[in-house]
Amino acid sequence: MKKSKAIIGLIIFALVLAGLSVLAVFGVGENKSGSASSIKLGLDLAGGVSITYQVVGEEEPDKEDMSDTIYKLQQRVENYSTEAQVYQEGDDRINIEIPGVSDANAILEELGQPGTLYFIAQTDSEGNDNYQSGYTIDGSGNLVPSTTLNKTIDELMEDGSIVLTGSEIASAQAGTQQDRLQNSEYVVQLTLNDAGTQAFADATTKALAAGESIGIYYDGEFVSVPNVQAAITDGRAVITGQSTFEEAERLASTIRIGGLKLELEELRSNVVGAQLGSDAIRTSLIAAAVGFILVVIFMIVIYYVPGLAASLALCLYTALMVILLDGFEITLTLPGIAGIILSIGMAVDANVIIFARIKEELAADRSVQAAINTGFSKALSAILDGNITTLIAAAVLAWRGTGSIRGFAQTLALGIVLSMFTALVITRFLLNALYALGVRSPKAYGIIKMPGTLQILSKKKVFFVISAVAIIAGFVVMGIQQSTNGAPLNYSLEFVGGTSTTVTLNEDMSIEEIDADIVPLIEDITGDGNVQVTKVAGSNQIIIKTRTLNVEEREEFTDVMISNFDVEEDSITAETISATVSSEMKSDAIVAIVLAAICMLIYIWFRFKDVRFGASAVAALLHDVLVVLAFYAIVRVSVGNTFIACMLTIVGYSINATIVIFDRIRENMVGMGRKDDLEEVVNRSISQTISRSAFTSLTTFFMVAALEVFGVSSIREFALPLIAGIICGTYSSICLAGAFWYLLRTKVGNKEDAASKSKAPKKAK
Repeated sequence: MKKSKAIIGLIIFALVLAGLSVLAVFGVGENKSGSASSIKLGLDLAGGVSITYQVVGEEEPDKEDMSDTIYKLQQRVENYSTEAQVYQEGDDRINIEIPGVSDANAILEELGQPGTLYFIAQTDSEGNDNYQSGYTIDGSGNLVPSTTLNKTIDELMEDGSIVLTGSEIASAQAGTQQDRLQNSEYVVQLTLNDAGTQAFADATTKALAAGESIGIYYDGEFVSVPNVQAAITDGRAVITGQSTFEEAERLASTIRIGGLKLELEELRSNVVGAQLGSDAIRTSLIAAAVGFILVVIFMIVIYYVPGLAASLALCLYTALMVILLDGFEITLTLPGIAGIILSIGMAVDANVIIFARIKEELAADRSVQAAINTGFSKALSAILDGNITTLIAAAVLAWRGTGSIRGFAQTLALGIVLSMFTALVITRFLLNALYALGVRSPKAYGIIKMPGTLQILSKKKVFFVISAVAIIAGFVVMGIQQSTNGAPLNYSLEFVGGTSTTVTLNEDMSIEEIDADIVPLIEDITGDGNVQVTKVAGSNQIIIKTRTLNVEEREEFTDVMISNFDVEEDSITAETISATVSSEMKSDAIVAIVLAAICMLIYIWFRFKDVRFGASAVAALLHDVLVVLAFYAIVRVSVGNTFIACMLTIVGYSINATIVIFDRIRENMVGMGRKDDLEEVVNRSISQTISRSAFTSLTTFFMVAALEVFGVSSIREFALPLIAGIICGTYSSICLAGAFWYLLRTKVGNKEDAASKSKAPKKAK
C-alpha cells in the first residue's frame, strides 16, 4: 500500500467511524432510527402490554389442553417479540406479556379471539346456503369480495355444517410450491390430527362432487374461502391464492391461534412499565464503558500497534452492533445487554489469534510486512472454523429454539459475523495502512520468544480427577437439595412458577422507589432475591412476582404492605402463576442444543477429516456444561431465563477455544516426522496457543467482571456463573480437549497411529 493511499484510507475510516458512532448515538429522523435509543427493549427494560385471558365454558380446563394452548400462544406472540412470555395464572387464566408495545387494544385486535376457528361447508344437508358471497366498495372505490354467514355458529353446529374446528388442526405453516405452469406460488400448508383427517376427507369428498367451497371462519369473519380441488384424505391440505409470503404467514398465524384447544376471552389488559428502573441501564452502560476501556488498554499494552488497530476496529464493531440491532429489530432485554457487553470482550478473539501468529513470524526473523501477511493467512483457518462452528450452533438454536433462546441466537450470530468482518478486513487494513505510514519497527508489533513445550498431557490423569470431582460434587449437592428442598437447583419463578400479587398503592411510586423501599421487605419474607416488580401504566397498581408463597407468607406480605404503606387489605390480590418457561419450551431448548452439538460434530469431522476431533470438542462442551451446572448447584445461583443464555454463551465460548487448539494440532501433524509422537504434537500445539487462550479469557473476563462490579442484582446473577464458565472453558480447552483427542486417537485410532506412538523415542520427563 502506498503512503498516499494509506492516508486517504485512514481519513475515510475515521469519517466512517465518526459517522457510524454519531448514528449509533443520535440516530436519523424523528424515530432516531439506527440509534441505541431506538432498539426494541424487553419487558424488563421498557415495559409493554400485559393481557389476561380466561377459558370460556370450563371451570377447570384439562391441564394438557392448557399446556398446549400456552405453547401455541407463545409461538404466536413471538411474532411481536422473541422475548414475549405466556404463562398460566390460577386454574383457568392465561397471561401474555409482550415487551416493546404500548397499544393493548391494537394487540387484542390483531390476536382476535383465540380458539374460535371453524371450517364451514357451503351448504348443509338440505342444500341451504350457509354463507353468501358478494361485493362491497372500499374507501378507495375498489370492489372487495365479502362473505357473510346466513346462520349462527350454534345453528351450523346443530345441522352439521361445521366440518372441522381449529382444535383439529395440528399445524399451519406458510410455504411455497410449484403451480401447474411450474411457477412458484405462496401457500398455507395444513396438517390435521387423526379426528380431523377423517372429518375433512368426508367433507372435501362431498364438496368436490358438488363443486363447492369450504370457508374458514375466524373471530366473526371469513379469513379464506378456498375452492375444493381434490378430496383430501391424508390429513395434509394446501390453501393457495396468497399473493405474498407475508400474506400466507398471516393466514397461517391466524389459523394457528384460532386452532387452540381452548376458547379464550379477554379478562383484562394493561400497559405495564419496565420491571427495572433507569439504574439498570445506567449501571450496565458504566460496566460496558469500564470493560471496554480495560480491553483497549490490555490490547495496546500487550500488542502495541496491532493492539491499537484492534481497538479501533472494536470501536467500529460496537457502533455497527448498535445500528444492526435496531435494523434487524432484535428485542433486547437486560440479559441481552449483558450478552452484547460480553460479545465485545469475545470480539477481540480473532485479533488475538492473528496477533499471536504475527508475533511468531517476527520471532522467526520474518520482516514486518511478511509477518503481517503470513499471520493473517495462518490464522484464517482457526478463525473461520471456530466462528463457523459457533454460527452453525446459532442457526440451529434460532431454528429450533423459542423465546429467549431465539433472541440469544440472533444476537450471537450477529456478533460472530461482525467480529470476523472487523478482524479480517478492518484490522488488516489498519495494520497495512500504519505500516505504509512508516510504522515498520518489529518492536512496535511485539516480538516474543517462542515458548517451550509444556508437558500438558503428562498431567492428564490429574486433570481428569479434578474435573470428575467437580462434576460429582455438583450431582451430590443436587441430590441433597432434591431430598431436602424438593428441587436440585435454585429454580426461579420462570422455571417453577410462583405467586403474582397485585397491590394498589396510595401514591404513585417510581420503579426506583419501589426497588428501594418495597422489594427489600418482600425479599425478607421470601428469603429469595428473585423478586420481579412491574407497574401498571396510568394507575398506582404494581404487580409483584415471587416464588410460590404459602398462606403464612401471604399474610405476612399483606401485613407488611398495610403497616408500611397504608395499603387497603382488599386492594391486595394474589394468584398462583405457572412457569414462563413451559415444558415444551424446555424440550425445544434441549432438542435445539442436541441438534447444535450434532451439527458442530459433523462440521468439525468434515473440516478436520477425523471424527475424533468433533467427539473431543463435544466432550469438552459437555464437561463445561456439567461443571457450570455444579457451580449453580453449590453456590445456589438462581436458575431463571438467564440460565439458558449463560449455558449457551459458555458453549459458544468453549468451542471457539477448543477449535483454535485443534487447528494447531492439525497444522503440526502435517509436518510430523517419524520421530515425532502424537503426545509431543499435542503438547507443542497447546503451548503455541496457550497465550491466545489466556489473553482471550482475560479480555472476556474484564467485561464480565465489570458487570459483576457495576451491574444490578439480576445482572450479577448472570455474570457470576459466566465468570465460572470462562475459567472452566479455558481450563477444558487447554487441559482436557487435547487429552480427549489424544486418547481417542491412540486407544480408538487405527494401527498406524498406535505404531507411530510406540516407535517414537520418548522424551525425558
